[in-house]
Amino acid sequence: MTRQLSLGCAQRLESVSYRVGGVTLVEDVGMDVRYGEVLALVGPNGAGKSTLLGLLAGDLAPTAGVVNLDDRALGEWNPKELARARAVLLQSNQVAFSFTAQQVIEMGRAPWIGTDRSDDDPRAIEDAIAATDVRHLASRAFPTLSGGEKARVSLARVLAQDSRIVLLDEPTAALDLRHQEDVLRIARGLAIEGRAVIVVLHDLSLAAAYADVVAILADGRLVAHGSPDEVLTAERVEDVYDTPVRVFRDEDTGRPIIIPRRAL
Repeated sequence: MTRQLSLGCAQRLESVSYRVGGVTLVEDVGMDVRYGEVLALVGPNGAGKSTLLGLLAGDLAPTAGVVNLDDRALGEWNPKELARARAVLLQSNQVAFSFTAQQVIEMGRAPWIGTDRSDDDPRAIEDAIAATDVRHLASRAFPTLSGGEKARVSLARVLAQDSRIVLLDEPTAALDLRHQEDVLRIARGLAIEGRAVIVVLHDLSLAAAYADVVAILADGRLVAHGSPDEVLTAERVEDVYDTPVRVFRDEDTGRPIIIPRRAL
């Protein structure tokens, strides 16, 4: 994935809310997502992170406010345009039929069928397989893979789509230590190429290590938005998560490391 993209605002949320019945899942959120940056969405369970990602992806329509992509409201984009602009990795990596891992990855190229970009199919698929370390899984039936293997193959599908905006919902949840780091390095590399990357994470130290911008959500509201140093303070994390923490500095990167305080 080496195609350079122009920088600027990729997506903008303007006073966005989302309600289902009498329940408010996202309340009056406004922020920009910029090309060339990794934005980490963090917060406690039920904070609204996945809902907000769905709103950014266009999979959900806001009940108030506007979500823009490249200065156009998402509602003005047709499905084919949207599939070429952004790729989405959901928490559930499920496929209805027994496709092979290779076939699942190839599905990422579907938005480009019939366009000049279809010439890039072999390169995009090969690059995605190499980046996610799934070559040895290519011939396996997707349903037979472990949770972590499914997550990596699903990420390869997203990378093969080769879109300028990438949205990842808890991409490290089923992964071991090495592959967690690999996924966030991939996200960091996409941003360096000029893409916008939005990633939902529970691991605050991972978010601090790899994100340019961190947004903390709590009870559907945006509590803080800024650099990891600005956002991930001990006081704010303790307040949002209702648990005591310590914040250290990584001796190699200088980035925050957040761990809970534990009684003996």
